[in-house]
Amino acid sequence: MSFRRFIQDLGYYRNMLLAACFLFVASIIVGAVYPDLMRSLLEPQIDSLRTVRGALEASPVPELSFFLFIFINNTVKSLLIMGFGALFGLMPIVFLVMNGLVLGYLVTTAAAQGTSLFDLIVKGLLPHGIIEIPAIVIAAAFGLQFGYLILKSLGELGARERHQRTVKWGEFFRSMGRAAIWLTVALLIAAVIESTITFYLVQL
Repeated sequence: MSFRRFIQDLGYYRNMLLAACFLFVASIIVGAVYPDLMRSLLEPQIDSLRTVRGALEASPVPELSFFLFIFINNTVKSLLIMGFGALFGLMPIVFLVMNGLVLGYLVTTAAAQGTSLFDLIVKGLLPHGIIEIPAIVIAAAFGLQFGYLILKSLGELGARERHQRTVKWGEFFRSMGRAAIWLTVALLIAAVIESTITFYLVQL
């Protein structure tokens, strides 16, 4: 479960990691370039997030409330998109696309309303996002790899004898277990930063 082995796993699954990065970045661009087309799709989700944020800010200890919500929400979602990648990788794709669209849309609409992009990105996103976003993309990459291996296994099921099959499930599940541990640690750190440093910076 060493961190070094986790980094090696990322290199081994680099194709899916690159695919996840591409999906996420492409979705950010689409959300930023076509905000009017995205409005009806994304505004209900953003409104629900604003409602949650208001409830957390009104709690007796908002920093603790933000920390618990952010950590649990991000960790559960990350583990789910890894596991449910077994459904042919569909859930990680949807997750990456929707989060990318929301991020791109929010930046564009905030800029159109006169919000300082420096404040939005440097104060509101960068402190925790530099850890949180890569962690979420990595989780999605493992989900995509899971879906790919499922498809590959199905393809080999009738075409090859058992000893000739190339999918090594034990190896993959060990690497996914390592990823789950280290991504949870990363998201814990990101949640601490977002509920303290980011929380105070956006109040300035």
